[in-house]
Amino acid sequence: MQLTLPRWFAHRGGGSLAPENTLAGIRLAASLGYKAVEFDVMLSGDGTPVLIHDETLERTTNGSGSVSATPDSELFVLDAGGGEPIPNFVEAAALCCQLGLLANIEIKPAAGYEIETATRVAVLAANLWRDTAIQPLISSFSLEVLEVARDLAPQIPRGILFEAVPRDWLVEMKRLQALTLHCCADLLTDAVLDQAAALHIPVLCYTVNSPTQAKILLQRGVAAMFTDRLDLFADETSTYKR
Repeated sequence: MQLTLPRWFAHRGGGSLAPENTLAGIRLAASLGYKAVEFDVMLSGDGTPVLIHDETLERTTNGSGSVSATPDSELFVLDAGGGEPIPNFVEAAALCCQLGLLANIEIKPAAGYEIETATRVAVLAANLWRDTAIQPLISSFSLEVLEVARDLAPQIPRGILFEAVPRDWLVEMKRLQALTLHCCADLLTDAVLDQAAALHIPVLCYTVNSPTQAKILLQRGVAAMFTDRLDLFADETSTYKR
C-alpha cells in the first residue's frame, strides 16, 4: 500500500489557534496550507461518532457530564469554543474531502465502548472515503480498536499509537497490519528509529511545538509530526513517501 505523508499534521484540527476538534479548526489548518489534520472520534449517547478528545464535556465545551451518556439533542447545541458546535464525524470527513486534506482519525473510545466505537467509525470511514484520491489514516492507542479497523476497513491505512514505544511494538504492528508508528516525541529512542528505518516504517511524533525539536526529529529520521503551533510550521510542506 502506497503511503504519502505530509511532514506536518494539524493536531486536533486547528491546534492551539482554533477550538480543538471543530470544523473551524480544520478550515484554519487548510487556510494555512496544511495538507493533513488529526482529530479524535468517540461515540455520543446516541451512538453517533463525534469529534471530541475527552470522555467528559467540561474541558472543551460549556456542557458537563459524560460524552457517551449525552444524547445528540443535547450534545450538538453545546459550544465547543468561539460558538463552534461539536461536529459529527460525517461532517468532518466531508470537509476533509472537500479541502483535499489527509485525515488522521484517532479513534478514542470511552471506556467500555472500544468495539462499538471502532465498528461504527471503521465502517463509516470505508464508506465516506470510498473511491477518493486521498485515503484517511486510522490510529488509536487501543489495540482492540485497531483489530476491528483491520478487519472491517482493511483498505484504510492504520497507525499504531503509543506514548513510549514498547519492546514488542513490531510484533503488534505486524499483527495489526499497521503501516505507521506514532509515539510521544520526548520518549522516542534511537533504537526504535533505527529498527523502523531498516523496515521502512514511518515514525510520526506528537506533539511538536518547537522548531528546534522539530529540526532534531527530522534529522533523526522522523517522517511526520503533529503540532499545536500551526503558525510556526505552515511553510514546511515537504512530504515523506513510503
